[in-house]
Amino acid sequence: MANRFYKSVSTREISGRFHVLLDERVLKTPGKMAFCLPTELLAKAVAKEWDAQTDKIEPAKMPVTRLLNVALEQTPSRRPELLEEAKRYTSTDLLCYRAPEPRILVERQSEGWDGWLAWAKSRGVDLVSTQSLIATVQPESAYDSIAAYAEGLDDIRLTLFMHFTAVFGSVVLAMAVIEKALTAGEAFDLSRLDILYQNELWGEDEEAAEIARDLRNETVSLGTVLDLL
Repeated sequence: MANRFYKSVSTREISGRFHVLLDERVLKTPGKMAFCLPTELLAKAVAKEWDAQTDKIEPAKMPVTRLLNVALEQTPSRRPELLEEAKRYTSTDLLCYRAPEPRILVERQSEGWDGWLAWAKSRGVDLVSTQSLIATVQPESAYDSIAAYAEGLDDIRLTLFMHFTAVFGSVVLAMAVIEKALTAGEAFDLSRLDILYQNELWGEDEEAAEIARDLRNETVSLGTVLDLL
């Protein structure tokens, strides 16, 4: 962690884009690219993270800044790779893999997930579910639909989509968040139905619970980016 090297944080519009300034010096990405954003609200959210740093700069406490660094610096050149990654996740979407037992978990999965598979189907992503642990082959149309959806997202939304997909283990839940059909917090909770059930049975490990809380808080913070675009 580096020491805080600046006193003031502000934002400024330059040529129709919004920048964050540290002591009047324009913030750049780690690769020295211009950290320029499409909206003032988004720039202010980044500025708030930098202003909240104390003696040390802690990147772990700046999720919006970290995500936007990726969106600005890496996503534009990695789009084809990310589309293929989205298609791979389609084969292993969490919502498609169901427990054969016990009944209470089967019912919770059905209640929590069936509606979102139906929602995805209405948008051209028709996935089949299974009780097998082996990855199932989904209809080719589902892969194509997910790839087309991801391709249509701008760099920031695509970065968010791929991040949420990894966190939730589900392209469907990630798509629902991007489309604002679910909040990031709601999707996170739905993705943990199995874990929550196991915690009820055996109790919750304190360290694991703390990690989960931190991840949920970060996920909720990143969900706010959608409202700032």
